Amino acid sequence: MIGMGKSISHTGASMGYGLSEEKNPVIVYSQHVAGETPKEITQEFKIIQQQNHLCRKNTLSFVLSPTIEDGKELVNEGLHEITERFLKEMKLQENQAIAFVHRNKAHVHIHLYVNRINFQGKAYKDSFIGKRSQQVAERVAKQMGLTTVREVQQQKLDSVKEIRAEIKQLHEKVMTEMRPKDFDQYIKYMEQNDVEVIPSINKQNRLQGFRFAYNGENLKGSEVHRSMSMGRIAERIGFDKSATKKIAKDNTLKVLGKTVGITPNLAANIAKKAIKLAVKKSIGLGMQI
Repeated sequence: MIGMGKSISHTGASMGYGLSEEKNPVIVYSQHVAGETPKEITQEFKIIQQQNHLCRKNTLSFVLSPTIEDGKELVNEGLHEITERFLKEMKLQENQAIAFVHRNKAHVHIHLYVNRINFQGKAYKDSFIGKRSQQVAERVAKQMGLTTVREVQQQKLDSVKEIRAEIKQLHEKVMTEMRPKDFDQYIKYMEQNDVEVIPSINKQNRLQGFRFAYNGENLKGSEVHRSMSMGRIAERIGFDKSATKKIAKDNTLKVLGKTVGITPNLAANIAKKAIKLAVKKSIGLGMQI
């Protein structure tokens, strides 16, 4: 089961979309609310939310998604129990809440809305709410004997075990035989070995890692092997000394002709590696003399 969560301000619009008739929603949980329509529930939330004028994103929105196989077996009582356990683990069991299930697609999932403001007018702390939602959903899945996210991920990795091994083998070949001097060369050499390396760049234009497309599969570096994270790959690339000065100064580098940001930690590690290589080279030249 997967759990996602965030704070929102557009309560009515979000509920209206989720409770639209074409999605065939069924309410599976209701706590301290009498209404059943988005307008009615939003108004009931607002009565409590008026006690706290400082909190803008005053509703918590969660999506709880059992696996497709688990979803087929779960009736409304089971979905109610998932919601109830989730709220208790999140310490939200006393807040106003409404949850409904969508069965209009193969993947059954629960939409849960909770008033972030409690009856005392205090706002629920939403720091790391997304991560906490994942962790709590994992605990609830274990409690109820459902498939957890980690189990799903492991099943996926096991099913592509041979593909992962082949990508790792080609990666080692490129690193040891072709010795790339930057990420562009690494991407080029891997492509020559039929592996497409796809940079993952976030909305802040920061390079977060690489994905590897090979033989119909598309995997994150860490899914291929723990040694194929971006940081581990950078450690084995012989970056040019002059280029590393700019990388360390600006915390940026070029990938496929585009300047992207990197973490200060990665920039520092790249610079350190370049210095070490330069020192080894100098020592080697001195010994030859």
